[in-house]
Amino acid sequence: MDIEEDIATSAREAEVEGNLSLGEQEVEAMIGVEDSEEDELDDTAQQPPAKIQRVWPEVSTDRKHKYQKEVQAVREMFEEEVDMYDTTMVSEYAEEIFEYMCDLEEEMMPSATYMDGQNEITWAMRQTLVDWLLQVHLRYHMLPETLWIAVNIVDRFLTKRVVSLVKLQLVGVTAMFIAAKYEEILAPSVDEFVFMTENGYPKEEILKGERIMLQTLDFRVSHYCSPYSWMRKISKADDYDIQTRTLSKFLIEVTLLDYRFLRVKPSLVAAVGMYCARKMLGGDWDEAFVFYSDYTEEQLIPGHEQLVQKLTEPNFSRQYVCKKYAHKKFLKASVFAIDWARSYVKGLTAGGMMLES
Repeated sequence: MDIEEDIATSAREAEVEGNLSLGEQEVEAMIGVEDSEEDELDDTAQQPPAKIQRVWPEVSTDRKHKYQKEVQAVREMFEEEVDMYDTTMVSEYAEEIFEYMCDLEEEMMPSATYMDGQNEITWAMRQTLVDWLLQVHLRYHMLPETLWIAVNIVDRFLTKRVVSLVKLQLVGVTAMFIAAKYEEILAPSVDEFVFMTENGYPKEEILKGERIMLQTLDFRVSHYCSPYSWMRKISKADDYDIQTRTLSKFLIEVTLLDYRFLRVKPSLVAAVGMYCARKMLGGDWDEAFVFYSDYTEEQLIPGHEQLVQKLTEPNFSRQYVCKKYAHKKFLKASVFAIDWARSYVKGLTAGGMMLES
């Protein structure tokens, strides 16, 4: 994703000549729109309103009511063990907190069809960008939520703005810059983000992009809740088993690369990741998992099939997320998951396998 010298030069000249206030010319420079008449700028830079898509999976009303009744029946019968002395779990407020998070889920989801309105970029290019963000995220040892917030910012920004190919990496690095400032205790400086791009973009352009991006998103950053919040809750069902937890972390990060999961709510992504991990390790989806996830096994099977399909794509093991989780620190989760998925596709019995300790 190297930037040509003449593009970088023109960007610096525009910065010197332009006004530092957030105006139409800055928006045009950020998103890479060609010169046009002022009265046509908004129509060119702003995507037409995307057709609202139903949240995946699409099920009939009767089936939805059936799932709700099954979950409610489990909730009424299951007895939760609450440790009132563990103040970190804030058990008195947990239910209200997760209800609020559920209200925000769909509100903070990007359009699943935003690529239809883009002119130069594709889903494959988005996957390359996310894979690069994974490398940056691990290189600077940032928190898991920082990565998820950054990718969410990228997708929501691309939902609203048309971006040229040469500016795509700028969108990614700016999103990571914003997410790190919000989530990290000691966030990398803007100069470090310039270094991440191999000086592809000057410091001023990243700072300008930050202003444009935040204004486009109405400064709504903290409203997004990553699947990690729900995963921590679901993990209580198996007493926070380290193998299931580590494997599910890899599996939900795989969903970041798959645009089909843009239609999936974070709570469902977490549940699918935990379900796949349980299935790979030979476990079942019992009442405890239904209680803590609010999803039945039948609801999670389609997501499981999509994940397996992604894992068995040609050359998927070359993705950085696979290299990251192939390390012994992560119990070589990616190696195990890909081998299991290939065996599953071939129809072989792969249940009951164990991760490396």
